[in-house]
Amino acid sequence: MTNTYGDWLRQQREAAGLTQQQLADLAFMTRSHIAHIEAGRRMPSKEDARRLDKALNTGNVLSSFLPQDDAAVADYFEAALLLEQQAVMIREFALSFVPGILQTERYARAVLSTPFPPVSEAERDKLLVTRLGRAKILDDPMTPVVWALLDEAVLRRAVGNREIMAEQIMHLVRLAERGRVRVYVLPFELGVHPLMQSMLTLMKFDDQPPVAYGEGLHMGKIHDTPAMVDRLEGIYDFALGDAMPLKESLALMRATAKDYGHRD
Repeated sequence: MTNTYGDWLRQQREAAGLTQQQLADLAFMTRSHIAHIEAGRRMPSKEDARRLDKALNTGNVLSSFLPQDDAAVADYFEAALLLEQQAVMIREFALSFVPGILQTERYARAVLSTPFPPVSEAERDKLLVTRLGRAKILDDPMTPVVWALLDEAVLRRAVGNREIMAEQIMHLVRLAERGRVRVYVLPFELGVHPLMQSMLTLMKFDDQPPVAYGEGLHMGKIHDTPAMVDRLEGIYDFALGDAMPLKESLALMRATAKDYGHRD
């Protein structure tokens, strides 16, 4: 990522006589987020850029010159997508769907086939290409390290049809068998657990502080303040302690795939 945009933001901020903290307060962002943008480690989302323009009285300059990406994703996921590509470790918690980077093509297509409001077939195909493209980070056999913590509901709720579910579950099993990802299941019998309110992604990097990303219905938020990231990491670790061990999780997944009709 070039640092042109970050340099530009810093120049605008200094011309306005603002510190990073003062700009963060005006734009309803964190100082660390401003610092990362100026250092070229992150790019703001479209909404962040709009708030920065308003805080700096720069019209729509920062919004208009935000680098465009051909990737088709929801606005609230844009910044998280950039971070996902830079992470050296990604820990996912999934409540309803298999995490995007672990989805098969047919499973992803089924997930994207029921949006509201409806989208055109061309737009759906563009979203599908982006989602499948995200999985390319797994082409590297070592980085990023990926863990997936799945609520059992992810396995039991049929997405698409039984054949698609069997294929998707076995895709996860094979990734785990060759050591590319680690997959753990939080069983129904556990009852209530601390991650039931939303999905969660934790990301670590070589050259910047860790972040957390939470997502709900048509909304998502990046958390980068140390106290909040520590808290969310603690919640994830607490839930992981209640999950089935890797070997037992994979056994449950194989059995579930077989129930859906998978044949070895």
